[in-house]
Amino acid sequence: MKGNKKSPYLFLLPYISLFTLFIVVPVLMAIFLSFTNFNTIEAPEFVGFMNYINLLTQDEIFMQYVLPNTILFAVIVGPGGYILSFVLAWVLAQLTPVPRTLFALIFYSPSMTAGIAMAVVWRVIFSGNQSGYANHILMSLGIITEPVIWLQDTRYILIIMIVVALWSSMGVGFLAMMSGVLNIDHTLYEAGAIDGIKNRFQELIYITIPSMKPQMLFGAVMAIVGTFNAGAIGVQLTGANPTPSYAGQLIVNHIEDYGFIRFEMGYAAALSVVLLLIIYMFAYVAKKLFSEA
Repeated sequence: MKGNKKSPYLFLLPYISLFTLFIVVPVLMAIFLSFTNFNTIEAPEFVGFMNYINLLTQDEIFMQYVLPNTILFAVIVGPGGYILSFVLAWVLAQLTPVPRTLFALIFYSPSMTAGIAMAVVWRVIFSGNQSGYANHILMSLGIITEPVIWLQDTRYILIIMIVVALWSSMGVGFLAMMSGVLNIDHTLYEAGAIDGIKNRFQELIYITIPSMKPQMLFGAVMAIVGTFNAGAIGVQLTGANPTPSYAGQLIVNHIEDYGFIRFEMGYAAALSVVLLLIIYMFAYVAKKLFSEA
């Protein structure tokens, strides 16, 4: 009997070991380093809460550019990408298997090739000369009279980042939600029709969404994590970190700037802890909204 009780833990051991090694240990190390002054060469020097105090009182770039940019980016891309994923998943679920699979692949592929596409497609579209598609179309329509340097103009960088992020937001959360829609028991719709549900919108509100809360929760968590980790978009589009005049600088870029360019690992760790807390807060809200309990 004792051997049987231990068997489940033996099966869980590989997962627990990997989770501890790649998740728990790095998080604990980041929390520890956030209380130190560490330049990757000398031994960490304990400074208490000084990094957090400097973050709130001395880091003007963070307060004036990084935090507002991150909040605006997250507020638009997070809910926007999430709603778009759900709507597309629900629409594709109404199709027959062959076109559904084809369109699902089309919508999902940008999330797999986002980095390459940004370098090849989007930088060509928003090229700063007359050969760029955006400039060519707008000049042909007479909207602008001279080329706009889109990826260096501080007025447009964040807007373009948001567009690209929404375009590449159909990731695993989108596939999970489509799977959730497809696996709903169709007898529920028949019962709903008997009880007075008359149209697709009522089916969506009273049957579809309540029946796929686990997939909705998973999609929400993936959207939150993806949104707050999307700092590579601005760097790949503009080719610089920090982005021009910090116009597209997100908290992930700020962490990379201090951690891997300035080698102020203690301060970068403090920024990472703040990002972790923000993600946890949003994930907690999502869990409250979509949990089964």
